[in-house]
Amino acid sequence: MIKRIAIIALYFSVLLSVVFGVTVYAANKDNNTVLAIRVWPAQDYTRITLEAANPITYKMTLLKNPERVAVDLENVEINAVLKSLSEKISGADPYITQVRVAQYKSNVVRLVVDLKTEAKPTMSTLPPAGEYKHRLVLDVYPAQDSLMTMLAEREKLPETILQPSTELASTPSATEAKGGVEKAAETVVLEEVRPVAASPAVTAASEKNPSEMSGVVEPAKSEHRIGPQPEEDIQLLNKDLRQITIAIDAGHGGEDPGARGASGSHEKDITLTIAKKLKTIIDAEPNMRAVLTRDGDYFIPLHGRVVKARKFQADLFISIHADAFTNPAARGSSVFALSEKGATSASARYLAKKENESDLIGGVSLNVKDPVLARTLLDLSQTATINDSLKLGKAVLGHIGEINKLHKNHVEQAGFAVLKSPDIPSILVETAFISNPEEESKLNDDAYQDKMVMSILSGIKKYFAANPALAKTK
Repeated sequence: MIKRIAIIALYFSVLLSVVFGVTVYAANKDNNTVLAIRVWPAQDYTRITLEAANPITYKMTLLKNPERVAVDLENVEINAVLKSLSEKISGADPYITQVRVAQYKSNVVRLVVDLKTEAKPTMSTLPPAGEYKHRLVLDVYPAQDSLMTMLAEREKLPETILQPSTELASTPSATEAKGGVEKAAETVVLEEVRPVAASPAVTAASEKNPSEMSGVVEPAKSEHRIGPQPEEDIQLLNKDLRQITIAIDAGHGGEDPGARGASGSHEKDITLTIAKKLKTIIDAEPNMRAVLTRDGDYFIPLHGRVVKARKFQADLFISIHADAFTNPAARGSSVFALSEKGATSASARYLAKKENESDLIGGVSLNVKDPVLARTLLDLSQTATINDSLKLGKAVLGHIGEINKLHKNHVEQAGFAVLKSPDIPSILVETAFISNPEEESKLNDDAYQDKMVMSILSGIKKYFAANPALAKTK
């Protein structure tokens, strides 16, 4: 009898073990695992990304005194990757002091993000895209937009609004040609920016003049001149020249690495390096200044790049890229302008599709997009601006062709979202194909980068020599 009881007890023990084991397995199966964590600090905002095999269920709470954000993650187990989050926060981060990770409840892990100042955090989930799996994104924005703060500081500077000379005013610009487009497009500008005081500039007659390489540009002259002698005329024109603002957009960034070369180079790093070099030489020009859409390794949505350029009242928008193609033998530089009707080639269509997927890869929460902006970018006629973009592209392409083989010997067109400013001539420059091993090496070479930025600047000068910029109004 005792033996039989022992056997029955053993039987139930084994049965309970099996049941318990299955239960434990099922619970573990429901748990989600964080596979990677990335932190992108920047003046614009700081982004924290958690990547997991399955979608993460979360709840965010904003806490006061002191300022902090609590994020509860359901059915997520604490592992080494999640614990490493605190180590990834830099002391130089403008918004976050530290992040603490702890088991809050049996099935809830809590992240507490201690903030340095009042902020506006947002959270969103992103589906798998590119090489990424499911992502949970926390964006910590400043309570007051950093760009608007910068613009407010600009408005405090002394200003001199100059009227153009009769000769300069006789040359139509894209803004004049569009008529009411600028007025309609103002609906997306949150705050108007007054032009910076003009700087004197020395001008020269032609792109063939050797002095052009030293940074001089001359407005076109009329064949019939009545009045001052040329030397006096140049001095008078200089008084009417205003500072030209050029927006430089380093493609990709942060969560969106762009194309990758055979040797491991990332497009986002190369484009930022070239963009910074281009800004440096433009800022050295007496009547020009450059602004960057991003100055570090962080993600900016495509429409956000357009908005930045418009807020700074940019005269030109130049987006820098170094893309990849399906065939690693593809090589050469290209320049693209916007097309409202369709791509001019299959390769242009392919590249535009890839670039427009940046928002999907980098992560854009659709609920924060401005519907007025979207309507402005999509509905306004851009014919005049596109024509000016083609002129700019042709000038830049001609100079780039002197330092590198051209993929196409003409400016191509496609539906690039980043070029859709209704009132700023905009081009996208493919500096070379990062997917080509030889060109990847070029893209990482300082000498090639320097030649590339000088070529772009020479093209800009040539464009303005034929299309002088008119004075801006408030």
